[in-house]
Amino acid sequence: MSAGSDLIALVARRQDPDEYKQKHWIGTFAEYLDVVREDLGVVRTAYQRLYDMIMSKGTEEIVVNKEKLVRYRFFDDPDDGGADAIFGLERTMISLVNVLKSAAHGYGTERRVLLLHGPVGSSKSTLARLLKKGLERYSHSEEGRLFSFGWRDVGPEGEEVFHECPMHEEPLHLIPRDARGDVLARLGEGKEHPYELNVTGDLCPFCRQMFNDRMAKHGGDWSKVVEDVQVRRVILSEQDRVGIGTFQPKDEKNQDATELTGDINYRKIAEYGTESDPRAFNFDGEFNISNRGIIEFIEVLKLDVAFLYDLLGASQEHKIKPKKFAQTDIDEVIIGHTNEPEYKKLQSNEFMEALRDRTVKIDVPYVTRLADEVQIYEKDYNERKVRGKRLAPHTLEVAAMWAVLTRLEEPKNAGLTLMQKLKLYNGKTLPGFTEDNIKELREEAEREGMQGISPRYVQDKISNALVAHPTERSINPFMVLNELESGLKHHSLINSEETRKHYRHLLSLVKEEYEDVVKNEVQRAIAADEDALTRLCGNYIDNVKAYTQRERVKNKYTGQTEDPDERLMRSIEEKIDIPESRKDDFRREIMNYIGALALDGRKFDYRTNERLQKALELKLFQDQKDTIKLTSLVSSVVDKDTQEKIDIVKARLIRSYGYDEDSATDVLNYVASIFARGDVKRGAH
Repeated sequence: MSAGSDLIALVARRQDPDEYKQKHWIGTFAEYLDVVREDLGVVRTAYQRLYDMIMSKGTEEIVVNKEKLVRYRFFDDPDDGGADAIFGLERTMISLVNVLKSAAHGYGTERRVLLLHGPVGSSKSTLARLLKKGLERYSHSEEGRLFSFGWRDVGPEGEEVFHECPMHEEPLHLIPRDARGDVLARLGEGKEHPYELNVTGDLCPFCRQMFNDRMAKHGGDWSKVVEDVQVRRVILSEQDRVGIGTFQPKDEKNQDATELTGDINYRKIAEYGTESDPRAFNFDGEFNISNRGIIEFIEVLKLDVAFLYDLLGASQEHKIKPKKFAQTDIDEVIIGHTNEPEYKKLQSNEFMEALRDRTVKIDVPYVTRLADEVQIYEKDYNERKVRGKRLAPHTLEVAAMWAVLTRLEEPKNAGLTLMQKLKLYNGKTLPGFTEDNIKELREEAEREGMQGISPRYVQDKISNALVAHPTERSINPFMVLNELESGLKHHSLINSEETRKHYRHLLSLVKEEYEDVVKNEVQRAIAADEDALTRLCGNYIDNVKAYTQRERVKNKYTGQTEDPDERLMRSIEEKIDIPESRKDDFRREIMNYIGALALDGRKFDYRTNERLQKALELKLFQDQKDTIKLTSLVSSVVDKDTQEKIDIVKARLIRSYGYDEDSATDVLNYVASIFARGDVKRGAH
């Protein structure tokens, strides 16, 4: 078998003819009623289907700053490997899903336009794309299936032709209104259904014409009319313009309402004799083709006023007005998005008032949690996507840190810096601040996340850094920070020199923070002698225990008892800024912690107490750094003994902190240069 035939066979094996037949089910109207009797879900409204689609992926409870939140797994984009996953916007997703749930149950929001509102690059388009993509996939599943119908006819040469409903409407529209209630009651008899079974709306103009022609032909016998009907399963598809539409306003002077509601087919006027014959009309506007699904309006507030009226009728009345025809029923979710300048500009517009009244505004802010912002960049810059280059540890983190800092508002509390606020939001604990304080901080900063730097800008600069250093095997944080800074001169969305200056200041804060982080990592790598740390910890705890219980300590070497070693205890405590006045409290805290563990039957390990671990590592580093002579790294001559010790430290950086050979060498050189400057701060922040 040739390679080509082999590949064709490979694809063919993955096709399932039975599944294809299932998805392209064709039957009579009577057979469709049997389908409905078995599964009432096939007649759900567009809002019900969209809400159920989100819920079908499941939920999980997460806790963010002591607040319990629901995370909807659908927004992780599990079916597409997380390509459009949305991070850190749990509150936005909860608001959106609550609106959809309300609309699904007919509580009023189904008569509103969903308006996603937020700064540029805040995931509004991604969110709309996720919903459209998800609905398309859902219609492929048994759980999300839906049906429409068409009319069998005889062509001019006696052949059978099929005219499908141009708006893919619900087949139960064929049941006259006076009989619909009884039919639905019979269909739903003894069945559990989460929604009220209700089919509203009438046939579209095309199907109405077909229906009336057949009623005349069969002398008003409705049962004969539906024999000419063929019901087919519908697979929603944006590519095929079935149930999923997108509308983007063009030039303001060149907007045409027929793009939304369809237009006359001039070639067919000669055949049917009049413009008002629905067979001479193309019901292919975005509202028409989006029926039963979802329509997305990009930059909705740039719409011409004439379009706004169409939009208002579509949302409030669930009707559109095609040229020359009566109002036509639609069933679709209308979702628009706009950025803040457009929203502000039109708030004073009188037409905007009518739209605002029929709009549910859902704020989509920028992410304000560092870990979430890092995930956004990791999605695009990871080992799978970036070939031939490595991103040194913390490269994405420093870029994300700067982006988040630009979005945060200065804390009103004078004792809290912007960097500390970022850390609190990211789940770090700070002395004197509880999780309740974080809630207060969020509440006092109403505009937080609605301004600042977009992830797109950061992504562009990371891309620049990757291509601007062709000979480098790894990209380090400074390369990205330099790109971020140089791009500020020409950033089109920064409209004041003061803002530019503020952003540059934030970059210097990030550099300081990075310096502290890498110094700390190198210090920990130097002090990563587990046995030495355990001995130092045991010694410290023995002395603290004796001190708090007013006892003496037995010297392991001389066998004599002596007073607790105050110098040793203070040399460790000072590393984490425990003042003399607080030393007794800290020591009691450590003993209480050990006691609490003992009550639970657990043994004390210094690694379970983050502050103590840091203090011990810094103390050990202080004791060992002179033996390693790190500063000799910046000189050209390094003796064999020092080189061996440096290689051990480098190996620890690679093993424990994710460095490779190049980036570990770079970071050791960088930290060595800091020590050479004598610029080492007492302790680490």
